[in-house]
Amino acid sequence: MQEKDLYPTIFQRKSIRKYDLDPLDEDTLTEIRVHLQSLKPLHKDIKIEFKILPPDVVNRRVQRPAPHYIAVFSEVKEGYLSNVGFMLQQMDLFFSANGLGSCWQGIPTLNKVGMASSPLKFVILMAFGKPQVTLHRTNTSQFKRKSLQEISDIKGADDLLEPARLAPSATNAQEWFFTGDEHLIHAYYRKPSFIAGLLTKKYPPLDVGISLYHLKLCAEHFGKETEVIFDNPDGNTLNDYEYVASLRLT
Repeated sequence: MQEKDLYPTIFQRKSIRKYDLDPLDEDTLTEIRVHLQSLKPLHKDIKIEFKILPPDVVNRRVQRPAPHYIAVFSEVKEGYLSNVGFMLQQMDLFFSANGLGSCWQGIPTLNKVGMASSPLKFVILMAFGKPQVTLHRTNTSQFKRKSLQEISDIKGADDLLEPARLAPSATNAQEWFFTGDEHLIHAYYRKPSFIAGLLTKKYPPLDVGISLYHLKLCAEHFGKETEVIFDNPDGNTLNDYEYVASLRLT
């Protein structure tokens, strides 16, 4: 497995749900474990652990099986869900760029053995392995996503925002919104209703973390310096939305 430019993968990745159930060889799993240690956080002060776990500790519920899962455990602090999304999406793209399939697992959880593998809070799983279906999309028309106008009011930054638009999200809801300008982009998510929040409240902030990684990766691909800041500016508070972070581009 190789360190590659992940930017092109944004435009061809897809969620893989059907796998060859034979385990990957140990050398490949070792490379994956090493890469997990190199993931860049959104919040440097939040403790986080990534564990590669076998399928027998996963309660799949309605999901198809996979040979391997990454389980994410985190310290519970402000921003921890967005931090998880930002970091684990790096693995989603890394797998796709290296010929492996992966898929965020919102419904499955861990059994007691899996839960006991870390003292931190279990957050989410990602399935991965050799795909038994076509790994990549052939063009962006195959993505079912909202238009740029539905997720942002920024003018003149379509090339930057398109990768964020293509990011995966729970139930493909895309509850994120970007405002500001081409030099400072503020990321928000739509606050869920009371009923929806009882079932899905962890997903909107996690999903914004995913899209923020796509946005940052795109900006750096175009040669921009980026800095993530957490300063919700006066005049940029949106009704019914929750602020997550801002990306400064120079």
